[in-house]
Amino acid sequence: MASTAGRPSRIAKLPPRERILDAAEELFHSEGIRRVGVQTIADKAETTKMAIYRHFETKDALVAEWLRIVAADYQAAFDRAEAEHPDRPREQIMALARFIADSLPAISYRGCPFINSLAELPDRAHPARRVIEEHKARQTHRLLGMCTGAGVSDPEQCTAEITFVLEGAQVSAQNGSIDQVGDRVLRIVEGILDRHG
Repeated sequence: MASTAGRPSRIAKLPPRERILDAAEELFHSEGIRRVGVQTIADKAETTKMAIYRHFETKDALVAEWLRIVAADYQAAFDRAEAEHPDRPREQIMALARFIADSLPAISYRGCPFINSLAELPDRAHPARRVIEEHKARQTHRLLGMCTGAGVSDPEQCTAEITFVLEGAQVSAQNGSIDQVGDRVLRIVEGILDRHG
């Protein structure tokens, strides 16, 4: 993410919708969804509240769109893992674990946007909450396919264990309770694959 000092020149070059999303991403990530009002987003995006509502019917719709973009980044990590390790599902799984491990320093600052958003959005009918749940279901389905392709003895259990480890690593990186989280998570995922292999 760009520093605040570099934002004005960058913002001026973005189309209005992208400026709004860029500002919302920075604010939601650094301050949380509930603490950020539409006027604050408008100020950061160098636009007006009316312009925001032209592009997004409600603040909830803006939050949902932001999380769709974050989810697309995670799905792109699956795509890269599959493209870089064709027909090698074990290596694909390890590539995903490396993606999470490499992301941990940034996560340690503010935390996983999905975990944080779930904490702020207890209403299961909230459109952003549905985005998160659909994303997590898609992610689990793809990981299950990789585990099945890797020939592990119990693909569903293996998927659950890897998911618990990857998501738990993100929380541990944020709260600082465990050191060397990235290295440890890679060793643990490899150990899970060996045990189920």
